[in-house]
Amino acid sequence: MTFLTDADVVRIRRRSHAVIIVGQALAGVGMGATFSAAALLAERLSGSAAWSGTATTMSTLGAAAAAVPLAALARRSGRSPALATGAGLAALGAVLGLVATAAVVFPLFLVAMGLLGVGTAVNLQSRFAATDLSEPSRRGRDLAIVVWATTLGAVIGPNLIGPGEALGLRLGLPELGGVFLFTLAAQLVAVTIYRFGLRPDPLKTAERLGVERGAGPVAARPADRGGVRTAILALALSHATMASVMAMTPVHLVDHGATLVIVGLTISLHVAGMYGLSPLWGVLSDRFGREPIIGVGQGLLLAALLMTSFGAESSGWVLTGLIFLGVGWSASTVAASGLVADSADPARRTVVQGRADLSMSLAGAIGAGSAGLVLALIGYAGLSLVATALVAVVLGALAIRTARRPGRAD
Repeated sequence: MTFLTDADVVRIRRRSHAVIIVGQALAGVGMGATFSAAALLAERLSGSAAWSGTATTMSTLGAAAAAVPLAALARRSGRSPALATGAGLAALGAVLGLVATAAVVFPLFLVAMGLLGVGTAVNLQSRFAATDLSEPSRRGRDLAIVVWATTLGAVIGPNLIGPGEALGLRLGLPELGGVFLFTLAAQLVAVTIYRFGLRPDPLKTAERLGVERGAGPVAARPADRGGVRTAILALALSHATMASVMAMTPVHLVDHGATLVIVGLTISLHVAGMYGLSPLWGVLSDRFGREPIIGVGQGLLLAALLMTSFGAESSGWVLTGLIFLGVGWSASTVAASGLVADSADPARRTVVQGRADLSMSLAGAIGAGSAGLVLALIGYAGLSLVATALVAVVLGALAIRTARRPGRAD
């Protein structure tokens, strides 16, 4: 039996990272185009603006439903089949979206959005896949680079609505139906890349390395259940905070006379804040620890909520608050994801990662879904103040964890 050398591990790690980053960027481009047009398509296919939010809800639920099964598949068979399967289901969603749009069948469109949401679950799992062969001192930055790759899709994707519509009309598709073509093409390429590019499989390589070298250089420390709980709580509540306020910001701005240009600029800068600085947070969390950077992220979220609450009547303050909201989400998500990878039992790491993604997606769905009711009852400023309670819970959990004796097992 040939044993893996350090040079072999470095080579496989670099190849895996390149494949994952390319797959993430490709999927992001197609998904960004589809999700940007989803609300408009839902309204047109259903015939009522009241249903416009169901597209986002279904895609979020699809991501939540796929998180644990994809993680289980990765544990059994490796990252390659898990990521390829998820991208394949998202491609099927694009096909059903095309059919639903052409036939004007709203229920089928909702099914399509649920399957497209599986692509989001793939994106979430990809950040953990990047850490399979990472040394503990580099987990944060390796994970963050994959998160950063999403920036490409976030920036380019929404701008493909126009070209997608033009292409669709040339092919005889209904208005906005063409955006599904980009998603279909991107996901099919991603399937190919994941299936044939992730060889050797990084997760299976990590397992082999652990057998060959005992704990191996990819192992972290003994399982830390308290770290897992803190990390999942931070992921879930940070995502709920971001999703609830972000989802209602366009409605609030338009109701207060802002132009669509201002709305678009606000959301674009918010998304840039979510992903643009993720490598920085990865490096800082490697250098100073996961918990301190989660704390920094919560501080940024709190600052954002105070801006959007007390400055709710000012488009400038709301825009600034949304930028801080994105940056705070980024710091918290990168550091908390690193804490999950550090703290989980190596033998059960993929299962724990799947549960973390499930919690994150469900929290986002609940946050965004309930935000409309809160907005109607107490307004945008009140919504922002209510969201500070979520930040307080995470800060409390961090304080409790910090107060424990270092190295204590939970």
